Amino acid sequence: MSKELPATSDGEIVVVDLGKTLAKVSLWSADGRCLDRHSRPNLRVEAGGIARLDAAGIAAWLEATLALWHGRPIAAIVPVGHGAAAAALVDGELAFAPFDYEAALPAEMLTEYRGLRSPFAQTGSPALPQGLNLGAHLFWMDRVHADAMAAATLVPWAQYWAWWLSGVAVSEVTSLGCHTDLWDPAHGGFSDLAIAQGWAARFAPVVPAGQAIGTLRPDLAERTGLSATIRVLAGIHDSNAALHAARGFAEIGATGATVLSTGTWFIAMRPTSGAELPNLPEARDCLVNVDCLGQPVPSARFMGGREIESLIEIDTRRVDIRPDQPHLIDAVPRVLSAGAMHLPTLAPGCGPFPDRAGHWVNAPEDWYERRAAACLYAALVADVALELVGAGDTVLVEGRFAHAHVFVRAIASLRPDLAVYVAHADTDVSFGALRLVDPALAPPGGLSRVLPLDHDLEPYKMAWTAAVAAQEEAA
Repeated sequence: MSKELPATSDGEIVVVDLGKTLAKVSLWSADGRCLDRHSRPNLRVEAGGIARLDAAGIAAWLEATLALWHGRPIAAIVPVGHGAAAAALVDGELAFAPFDYEAALPAEMLTEYRGLRSPFAQTGSPALPQGLNLGAHLFWMDRVHADAMAAATLVPWAQYWAWWLSGVAVSEVTSLGCHTDLWDPAHGGFSDLAIAQGWAARFAPVVPAGQAIGTLRPDLAERTGLSATIRVLAGIHDSNAALHAARGFAEIGATGATVLSTGTWFIAMRPTSGAELPNLPEARDCLVNVDCLGQPVPSARFMGGREIESLIEIDTRRVDIRPDQPHLIDAVPRVLSAGAMHLPTLAPGCGPFPDRAGHWVNAPEDWYERRAAACLYAALVADVALELVGAGDTVLVEGRFAHAHVFVRAIASLRPDLAVYVAHADTDVSFGALRLVDPALAPPGGLSRVLPLDHDLEPYKMAWTAAVAAQEEAA
């Protein structure tokens, strides 16, 4: 047992969170206290000229990290993953390294695939670049690894790690239903494309995210010193884990409030009954996610974390670091006075302005002003995303950038019609995974209402909107 870890009652839970940027694994008490956490930057590997996910490297790191907790009273492990990758299993082995979703298909192949896609009206999946539509990479994998794919059992990325932990192959609806082209949210089954291409028959059986599919593999238990009786859950798509966490708050779960999840991707999700889906514009990176109950969730997204990192390249400190928050707030009036702003987008093909070429207007040189302006940019795009999904009444901003005060207070300023909240404690993806184990688990600390900035953002927003419109006219 690690000396630095506090004692706890039986029933600890491990969350394995395989995001795009970081691989994270954390140890939690049964009542939702984080006891230990480790992370590893994800690397891209290349094979056959194609960028791939470092499944082998993650596995070695994960096994070594789990071994740190030998002797702990762990009851369950819950995998979480991003939604744009799948693994092919043949004869109880990973047949080849999964494709990285930023690997671009050959142009002719992408054109062929686009001609086969099921319509947006059926899948809620917009046409996205690279492998962000998982079906596009399955189409490519069928051609690059034809023999393996013909014999493979397919599993989404989160469920690959459930299989790695337990030896049991399953699929799960939140991973299949997130901009993959593979799922029909209204009918709760595979899309026409997935059926026609034979992928529906090759995916492992679909089970609920919170289902215990097996126990820790005996060989893995022996090498790590963990108990072979630890339950392994099917697992969940990361953004939907954040949504599930947010529903633990009475203010959110009771009202169907919009959740703005922030990380590499910023995703606005507005749960509905399924009977009131808004008319989402396909060309603006809107989509229909599917929650862990199988219900459609109108969503709009952009690559906010990646864009912020690009905008603050001259800095060595993040926009969400606690000691800098007062300085960043103080920089806002200087940014507004100078008319310093960034126009979309820095992630081509993504977000509500997918075809625009982002650039600075009156780029700030000051360390704090540049970061404050980056936060204002993210808030302006988030405001558009919230409008696209029809957000009303209440918004919870969760994830890393909920700690960026300029960003969240700018949203409150831009949307005075909304009550904007952040959580007192970190209750994001990992907490959503914990609630799969114990749905009655209450988030710690409650919510805080976000105050608007002390400065009127309306003239700044009008100038930004006009500049974006001018971009369109010039295109």
